[in-house]
Amino acid sequence: MRVIGAPFSSAGRLDHEASAPEVLREAGLIERLRAAFGPDEPVTDGGDVAIGASAARDGVSGLRSLPGLEAVTASTRAAVAETLRDGDRPLVLGGDCAILLGCLRGAQDALGDDRVGLLFIDGHEDAWPPHESDTGEAADSELGFLLGQHREQLPASLESQFPVLDESAVVALGPRDGDEIASAADVPSVAERIPLITARQLTAGELSAAEHARKALARIRAHAARWWLHIDLDVLSSEALDAVSYPQPGGLGWNQLGELAAAALGEPGCVGITVCVYDPDRDPDGAGARRIVDWFGSLARTTHARWANMTSCLPTRTAP
Repeated sequence: MRVIGAPFSSAGRLDHEASAPEVLREAGLIERLRAAFGPDEPVTDGGDVAIGASAARDGVSGLRSLPGLEAVTASTRAAVAETLRDGDRPLVLGGDCAILLGCLRGAQDALGDDRVGLLFIDGHEDAWPPHESDTGEAADSELGFLLGQHREQLPASLESQFPVLDESAVVALGPRDGDEIASAADVPSVAERIPLITARQLTAGELSAAEHARKALARIRAHAARWWLHIDLDVLSSEALDAVSYPQPGGLGWNQLGELAAAALGEPGCVGITVCVYDPDRDPDGAGARRIVDWFGSLARTTHARWANMTSCLPTRTAP
């Protein structure tokens, strides 16, 4: 595993989510992963990618920090592709979830295959048309971009960096902003295009969280042998983690998120993971960082034996 930091905030700031990779490293994340995986699965620190930042909102695209988004998409794309070509597995720490765009394009580059699926675990649908977003942050829109939506007014130099996923190989678990989307004019839910299981369905339905994850992966893997796991920590309730920028009522507990992730990683084909949206500025005593590191350690111990499932999905290591 290679840990890659992508300290990008699509609000164009250098604090809050952008400082998460540094804070999680300082809280012992690398050491915890090394202890959990042991010598059979070396964990290396790949450092941080270049980001760029600008808080200005572009009038044409509707996006904030457009130069920063272009920079982090290109640098994350390159870092993920290099990691996979080296026969390693990327764990990319955000920043916010706009970094997913470069991650998936980098995976496609390295694998030589546009059919990379996505298990999208997030508290928001993230498919707003940029001009309809209150913030203009790309983190409001990245899933829409990945499904080929709302790209007409993007500069060609940025739009050409974005992948387009086969929507048959994408499943969203955990969004709970459906009421907000329903109240907005001309903003359709992604549930019209892909399977979407809300947080309420995950916590109160007939199936367990793990069963939902396995069902989602069965669909994804029917259309794409390789897939990416995306975890936005605002899928958690505020009681579990309040150090996020856009909290909402409801959400999952740590155990439920662990069940989702562990069940997903028990299925073959995962080529990389993103974990995003922890905000250290809202965690002054570091309790949130320690909880995240503990969760990572527990997940790594639980899934250690399953990482062998990923080996056959990685490209052959290139000669030095």
